Amino acid sequence: MTDHDLKRNVQSALDWEPSLDASDIGASVDEAVVTLRGNVASYAEKVAAERVVLRVYGVKAVANDLTVRLGTSFERTDTEVAQAAVSALKWNTMIPSDRVTATVANGWVTLNGTLDWQYQKDVAARAVRDLTGVKGVTNHIIVKPQVKTGDVRGKIEEAFKRSAEIDARRINVTAADGKVILSGHVRSWAERQEAERAAWAAPGVTQVEDRLAVVP
Repeated sequence: MTDHDLKRNVQSALDWEPSLDASDIGASVDEAVVTLRGNVASYAEKVAAERVVLRVYGVKAVANDLTVRLGTSFERTDTEVAQAAVSALKWNTMIPSDRVTATVANGWVTLNGTLDWQYQKDVAARAVRDLTGVKGVTNHIIVKPQVKTGDVRGKIEEAFKRSAEIDARRINVTAADGKVILSGHVRSWAERQEAERAAWAAPGVTQVEDRLAVVP
């Protein structure tokens, strides 16, 4: 697939996505690496645009240079955003209470704290990113499992074999002291993300280094 063909597919995917307005989003492609430029009305749309593009077959990486320009009706003070963030974290059943703090500066939310699982860290970021007035999210939450690691490598390899979305034969797994390294090849960015998610799901994992190359 040529870069020209990929650009057309990316733009079509953006236009097809109902959760964002792609009228002010432009995409350029260089050796299957997509760069997004333009303006969006919320941070949620910026994240959605990146997610949509990464799912397009043939895309190897995305540089998200979209600018969040809040409309007048979406503008909020940092105090209002902080209060909303605290409530969103408090009301989410997947996030342990009093383990995460949020600070806000110029609409940008920074999360700090310590959690047991990567999925909890991801949930915390999702809980605040869609709030009105948010321009961006920095996730500094530390994952510190309270369980023993055991045979991390074996558990991850078994998870890969069970998954219909992952070709386990093309992925190599190494693990030591809670750190997992994934290497090899995957067919798409979506498969790469699924492999990383599966690796994080293993008990005791504190870090995942994703060295997988996307080879359509």
